[in-house]
Amino acid sequence: MTATTAETNPFGTGSSGHPQRWLILGVICLAQLTVLLDNTVLSVAIPSLTRELDASTADIQWMINAYSLVQSGLLLTAGNASDRYGRRKMLIAGLALFGAGSLAAGLAQSTTQLIAARAGMGVGGALLMTTTLAVVVQIFDDAERVRAIGLWSTVNSLGFAAGPLIGGVMLDHFWWGAIFLINIPVAAIGLFAVVALVPESKNPQGDRPDLLGALLSTIGMTAVVYAIISGPEHGWTSTQVLVAAAAGVLVLGVFVLWELRIPYPMLDMQFFRNQRFIGAVAGAILVAFGMGGSLFLLTQHLQFVLGYGPLDAGLRTAPLALTVIALNLTGVGARLLPKLGTPGTIAAGMALVAAGLATIALLGGDAYAGMLLGLVVMGAGVALSMPAMAVAIMSAIPPAKAGVGAGINGTLAEFGNGLGVAVLGAVLNSRFAALLPTAAGAASLPAALAAAGDAGERERISDAFASGLEASQLVGAVAVLAGGLLAAMLLRRADRAESPRTAA
Repeated sequence: MTATTAETNPFGTGSSGHPQRWLILGVICLAQLTVLLDNTVLSVAIPSLTRELDASTADIQWMINAYSLVQSGLLLTAGNASDRYGRRKMLIAGLALFGAGSLAAGLAQSTTQLIAARAGMGVGGALLMTTTLAVVVQIFDDAERVRAIGLWSTVNSLGFAAGPLIGGVMLDHFWWGAIFLINIPVAAIGLFAVVALVPESKNPQGDRPDLLGALLSTIGMTAVVYAIISGPEHGWTSTQVLVAAAAGVLVLGVFVLWELRIPYPMLDMQFFRNQRFIGAVAGAILVAFGMGGSLFLLTQHLQFVLGYGPLDAGLRTAPLALTVIALNLTGVGARLLPKLGTPGTIAAGMALVAAGLATIALLGGDAYAGMLLGLVVMGAGVALSMPAMAVAIMSAIPPAKAGVGAGINGTLAEFGNGLGVAVLGAVLNSRFAALLPTAAGAASLPAALAAAGDAGERERISDAFASGLEASQLVGAVAVLAGGLLAAMLLRRADRAESPRTAA
């Protein structure tokens, strides 16, 4: 894939960038926040959905993953479309589709309808995720781009963490559908602001959308995650699970071969020859993996085991978001990046995320104090690592491919989040079922608590869930730490390889 230089860009990205660049950044961050909130807002509504829609654990996981998997599968195609047809046009289309999907989700009467609506929201979310970062890259010059991406990443991280809080506030006053209907006025405000403020930019000689590639990637990822979700229920060696896993791996393999042979791929495999790109990819996936899976499990633990209501549970996850905001707005990460370098910043940040997960696992099972400490440590790690990884990914992509680069960055975050929910949820469910092999115990935590005959049995069920939570968080901690070390090693190696060429 050859980067083109015929970029139609009225932003005036000279030495100072677009004159309204900071106001535009605020507008696109609002759109970005709305999309990202829907990755985690459902987690606090799990008890309500279980009760009112008779949703099973698998239903809940599909409600979450339908959104993230559709979004992940379409991000690269959406990025290509925004580069070719116009980033402003795609931003407007994304807001409209996201608002319509939110309306359908809020009025859903069954788990099937809600899963379908969430998938529809994922289409709009894919367009928004790619265009927001692409616009940031276009309107800011080199001197301000790192700071701008840092603020964008703050909103990115905030979306993951603030969902439970906002969901808790809504559920404390309204029924579960309100967590989706609240998106409609936000989408309307975003539409008005984009039309009024955001100029058009595009690469008119950009690549054609790779529709088959999008289809293959979506099918492949869906099959793999389905196998992970179904493993505890049907058995890891069952035909259903093995066939789904094998089909997913096969389809993803076909996707890679297809991308290698066509002239206009949605994902240029040559990017994977760049060690800087590979390092940032590994880190982005595993940070989202640990944080997404952790929040999915923690909000259930706070409500089902520790007995907090939806609002209280949401408030008790807020320290993660507040830590990220405080550190990024005060510029801690931006000041450390030049001193530590990109590899050192990512390694330090991901080590903190892993330490936070381990703290939650070891100290957060029976009381909130241990969770609080773990959430603060995780927030510090996210504030350091996420902006550095976004900058590393975008710097490895040609400027004319800003939409594709944003699609890659968003795909990694969405896929990591969905995979984290699936894998860490599967670890918890396996441990839970092993400790409580009875039919009621193996079904799900809400079902087990509802079927408990006395207080002693309820305590055993809660203890089993806490043990499963500990195991899942430790798995997440190991994965994040390994990813941080790998990312730092590859990025440092890339820096050393580029130094002689720069000196020459």
